[in-house]
Amino acid sequence: MSDLAAEQKSGGLQVLGEKLQPLPEGALYWPERETLIVADLHFEKGSAFAAKGVLLPPYDTAATLARLERLCRELAPSRVIALGDSFHDGEALARMEEGARERIRALAASTDWIWIEGNHDPAPPPFFGGKVESAVDMKPLIFRHEPQAAPATGEVAGHLHPCAAVRVRGRRLRRRCFVSDGTRLIMPSFGAYTGGLNVLDAAFAPLFAGLDFHAWMIGAERIHPVKARTLLPDGGSGKG
Repeated sequence: MSDLAAEQKSGGLQVLGEKLQPLPEGALYWPERETLIVADLHFEKGSAFAAKGVLLPPYDTAATLARLERLCRELAPSRVIALGDSFHDGEALARMEEGARERIRALAASTDWIWIEGNHDPAPPPFFGGKVESAVDMKPLIFRHEPQAAPATGEVAGHLHPCAAVRVRGRRLRRRCFVSDGTRLIMPSFGAYTGGLNVLDAAFAPLFAGLDFHAWMIGAERIHPVKARTLLPDGGSGKG
């Protein structure tokens, strides 16, 4: 735990010694490999809910895409890995506006783009290009959608949409977060309409040894590492 504590103090996040940069947008950048990682984009979640009679503003795909495009422009990554559930369901392409389709297609063509299969999108539409993989092994790290029970050394995964809650000056704050114990990392969801599951929920128990981890909470402009023992539980949280 002492090595991890030193990382928190210096502001760095490392998994198996690999220096990773968590970004306020909810993405992760691996500078040494020039790789940008995003999880759970859930394109067209809004239109999926609308089809079921739950009317949400139909702007989630545009908002998510705009943030992703900006990161790709600023970082110019050699590789982008989307960690599954990039599309909310199998009909996302049919509901998506043509302009958004072409923007995603252009992004995928601009770099080495990898779609990892998720539980919402086991077969991402081939229309968008890029490669589709069940997992990507870039030793010492391995990227997949659903996290495996510990030990899953080197794993970077999504799926759980982690959030964390703390009390600051008497006020309770709940934010999306990255979760890491220095041997593995769970990514926050990147999609505009995705919910969040508290990291103290039982779903995280098989992934980390007790409370020996940090939540890297996403602020407006920076990431705030917080020890698990200082976090608050909540009720009714769930992943989207």
